[in-house]
Amino acid sequence: MIFDILTIFPDLLESPLNESIIRRARQAGQVRIEVTNIRDFAEDKHSMTDDRPFGGGEGMVMKPEPLTAALQSVRAENGVGRVILLSPQGRQYSQEVARELSKEEHLIFVCGRYEGVDERFRAAEVEDEISIGDYILTGGELAAMVIIDSITRLLPGVLGCADSAEKDTFSRQLLKHPQYTRPREFAGQEVPEILLSGDHERIDQYRFLESVCRTMERRPDLLQKELFSKTEIKFLKKHQLYDKIKMLQKEQ
Repeated sequence: MIFDILTIFPDLLESPLNESIIRRARQAGQVRIEVTNIRDFAEDKHSMTDDRPFGGGEGMVMKPEPLTAALQSVRAENGVGRVILLSPQGRQYSQEVARELSKEEHLIFVCGRYEGVDERFRAAEVEDEISIGDYILTGGELAAMVIIDSITRLLPGVLGCADSAEKDTFSRQLLKHPQYTRPREFAGQEVPEILLSGDHERIDQYRFLESVCRTMERRPDLLQKELFSKTEIKFLKKHQLYDKIKMLQKEQ
């Protein structure tokens, strides 16, 4: 999979692109990530990529000429990809969107800055706008990294354990169950006995129950879309949780 990132601050991406899972995926040839400096395509001697907005107002706006030239250069090198503008006006990013984007062969991220990009560039070239949350970042670089990280781990063979991505938080609309490791006793607290039993069916049931309870406590909104199997419904009814979940779903 190819990721192209268009930015005026390429050094911001240097460290995260060369650490952990992303670094290993790049070294293994599972992903290719290219960073293009938009300033290299500015037409004036000062490499200006922004200017004052027509009509007045605060801040600066990213100019259409260097953005378009940078995008054309990327397409000439790596082919036509899906162009995504990182913007607070975009659709909300989620695990569902990550799975959708992981099916693409080539993504081109345009990192917005200042008051945004010239509307003519957005209208002509941008196919998708994404926001990673209802808050404002200084620019789209960190948002691009969040999206690239979450997509890369979904690609076949990237994670060491094939089940890791399938069982993560948000793989379904449930938070993950509590996790424990050695030592068995720490600061007066012991690992739940069931996790030491070796009975995998009971362990799976315990973890499912803990996952549901944690979601009800911390993110009840997630349960609105969650679907349970007949076996899960029977288990939830046994623990007097199913009616509570149905109540939450009706309220939301």
